[in-house]
Amino acid sequence: VQGNEMQFASIQKCFNNDPKHTSKQAVCWFQTNKIKVMEWPAQSLDLNPTENLWGGIKNAVSEAKPRNAEELWKAVKSSWAGIPVYTCQKLVDSVQHRCEAVLKNSGYTTKY
Repeated sequence: VQGNEMQFASIQKCFNNDPKHTSKQAVCWFQTNKIKVMEWPAQSLDLNPTENLWGGIKNAVSEAKPRNAEELWKAVKSSWAGIPVYTCQKLVDSVQHRCEAVLKNSGYTTKY
């Protein structure tokens, strides 16, 4: 994070409501380091497009059947490197539709 203040100054981070992101210590660290964090509704994994990326990585790693930490790390890096830019752009572009779907469904889970 250090040294990236100017590069990422206008970007808001989105975290789900995992306790490691919402703890007093984490919130204080974000504020101290001037990291903008979006407010995030509880139980809203379907809003976060990164969940789709992590799901794909999890599947790829599972298929690789790593036998030790080194193989696990290699499988994760290989899967990450294999994600096409198009996939990331498509997920980013889906955020508006995700929000609309959550609103339409009164805050309950959606197809995402």
